[in-house]
Amino acid sequence: MFEQVPVPTPFQVGPVNAYLTGRTLVDPGPDSDEAWSHLTDALAERDLAPEDIERLLITHPHPDHFGLAERFRERGATVVAHPDAAAIVADFPGRLDAEQAFFRDFFERCGMAPSTADTVTELPGAFVHYAPSVPVDREVAAGDSITVDGVELLVDDLVGHATGEISFAFDGPAGREALVGDNVLAEITPNPFLQPPPDPDSDRPRVLPAYNDCLVDLREADYDRLHPGHRSRIDDPAGRIDDILAEHDDRTDRVAGLLDEPTTPVEVMDELFGDLPVTEQFPGMSEAVGHLDVLEAAGRATARERDGEIVYERTG
Repeated sequence: MFEQVPVPTPFQVGPVNAYLTGRTLVDPGPDSDEAWSHLTDALAERDLAPEDIERLLITHPHPDHFGLAERFRERGATVVAHPDAAAIVADFPGRLDAEQAFFRDFFERCGMAPSTADTVTELPGAFVHYAPSVPVDREVAAGDSITVDGVELLVDDLVGHATGEISFAFDGPAGREALVGDNVLAEITPNPFLQPPPDPDSDRPRVLPAYNDCLVDLREADYDRLHPGHRSRIDDPAGRIDDILAEHDDRTDRVAGLLDEPTTPVEVMDELFGDLPVTEQFPGMSEAVGHLDVLEAAGRATARERDGEIVYERTG
């Protein structure tokens, strides 16, 4: 039903998978002339112009997935996304400012040098022009459905890779299928990026524990095929999900072995990855803090403040 259309991105992950069926397009890619030219050429090969696209479905609010949405909306398309994603893409620079303010302080409390924390949190600003803000015309969440070309897409919430990520499930040629954004990828273990609190009075979301639970739910949903945001489709969803969970468990156990003494998240990151370039330290911190969150949720580690820094110790 959905035809995969790879779209180039400037990001290390490589091309993003847009999906096309009829006049509905899923995740059009980043806002760049290269991506636009590649995508419009792909549409022309199918006797479509950008003005023919009637609906855009956005799986999650990352620049490589929603960036071109505004160009299509200007040409008449309606944009569909989760309410939490809608709030982000409506003011993407504002969201980035809020994230930078939170993580600058948080990374310092995790043991990062202030100058490094400044650099790490400022780097994403270089990519904001790939993601112009766009209003969302229809908000959908778990339990909602959308009919596309006579086929019902059932929406479900996904947790772990991005705020406001959703899947679209349908009955396809392989049986039970779903578009899953970046929540499950075939050749890459998805990074559960740290997320700021939803509001100033809330706690920081514990992303990796929630992501692990979401993966278990996806496995139990018994899909026959998954269509991911990058690389090839997944024809053995349960097997791929089991592989990802096993990788997570192995790394969590490794992190537990680092906690004989009070240890900061930055020290954990350094032990896991060595001397990471500053461009990779946000995902590195996401990994380190995520596995510490898993250990704390399982009662295998405790966190406390020490001289203004957060340190973790293994329990038992």
